Amino acid sequence: MHVSHLSLHAFRSYDSLELSLDRGVTVLVGANGQGKTNIVEAVDYLSRLSSHRVAGDAALVKQGAEQAVVRASVVKEDREAVLEVEINPGRANRARVNRSALPRARDIVGLLRTVLFSPEDMALVKGEPHDRRRFLDDLLVLRTPRLAGVRADYDRVLRQRNALLKTATGRGGREEFFDSTLSVWDEQLVGFGSELTAARAGLVQALQPLVGEAYAAVAKDAERTDARVSYEPSIAVPEQHGWSKETLAEAFSEQLLERRTEEMRRAVTLVGPHRDELALSVGTMPAKGYASHGESWSFALALRLAAGNLLREDGDEPVLILDDVFAELDTLRRDRLADLVADSEQVLVTAAVPADVPGVLGGRQLRVHRGSVS
Repeated sequence: MHVSHLSLHAFRSYDSLELSLDRGVTVLVGANGQGKTNIVEAVDYLSRLSSHRVAGDAALVKQGAEQAVVRASVVKEDREAVLEVEINPGRANRARVNRSALPRARDIVGLLRTVLFSPEDMALVKGEPHDRRRFLDDLLVLRTPRLAGVRADYDRVLRQRNALLKTATGRGGREEFFDSTLSVWDEQLVGFGSELTAARAGLVQALQPLVGEAYAAVAKDAERTDARVSYEPSIAVPEQHGWSKETLAEAFSEQLLERRTEEMRRAVTLVGPHRDELALSVGTMPAKGYASHGESWSFALALRLAAGNLLREDGDEPVLILDDVFAELDTLRRDRLADLVADSEQVLVTAAVPADVPGVLGGRQLRVHRGSVS
C-alpha cells in the first residue's frame, strides 16, 4: 500500500498543495515551521481521523478558512482508490471514496494504514496511561474499523454516566433515587466496555512477541534487550477465566455495583477501559521510571515497529512516517531504525537537514520552504 498523490486544501499552512509521491523512501527536508510535518500529518490523518500533534480538528484548518480538505490516491495491489476527508470544525466531518460519500466520516478509517514515528512517541513510555491506551485504540481501529464505533459509543456513555453521577452528588447522594437510571447506563457501559477491553487484551497478546523482537533489534548489544508488554485492566478478572467478552462483562457489572457508593461520592466512574493500563517492562523492571533515556527511546520505537509488523501480518503494508524522529536519536538507534524500515513499500521522512537522515534512506528528496515543495 502506498500514497501516489496527495492534495491539500486549506490544511494547516497550505492554501493548496498537489504532491506526487513514489514508492520507496521520500525525504521532506526543511527548517522548522516550513510545512513539512503538515504534509505527513495530513497522510496520517486520512488513515485514522486524528492528529499526532493536536487533540481537536480546529487547528488543522488554515486560519480564515471554514473547512479543510485532505485527498489522496492510494494504491493497493495495483488498484487505486481516491480517499477524501472534509474537515469541518464544529460540525460533522465528511468522507468520500472515489467521490462517493460515506455514511459516516469514520467509515474511511483503516482504508489507508499508516504507522507514524515522532518525537511525541517518548510519551508512550514516560507519559500517562491515556497515551498508551490511545496507541492501542488507534491500532485496534486500523485493524478492525468497526471498533471505532464501539470506542465512540463507550466514550459517549461514559460521559453521560459521569454527568449523572455529578447530578447525584449535587442532590446529596440519594442513591436510591438514581439506582434505576444508573443501571440503564451501566448496562450500556458494560456492553461496550467489555468488548473494547477484550479487543485490547487480544491485541496486546498479538503484539507481545513482535515488541520483544523489535526491541532486541533496536537495542542490539545493549545490556538489557528483553522488553515486554502486558495489559492491566481496571476490571479484576481471575487469570484462569481468560479474556472473553462474557467473563469481562460479568466482572465489570459486579465491580460497578461494588463501587457504586464510592462512585456517587466521587462523581466519577472508577472502573472500565478508560482506566486500564498497557504495562511496559525492560528486564524485571517497569520501563516508566526505571528505563534510561536510550532504553525508553528503544521501547517507543519497538512499539511502533511492532504495530507496523502486525499490520503487515494482516496482509496490508502500512505507509511508514518518520516525522523528525532521527534528530532525537543517537547514531546507533538512528542507523538501526533506518535499516529496519528501509525495505518498506513506502516511507515518508521529515528532517530539518539532510544529515539527520541515514544514508540507507537516500531516496527521493524534496525541499519544503514556506509551504512550497520542490
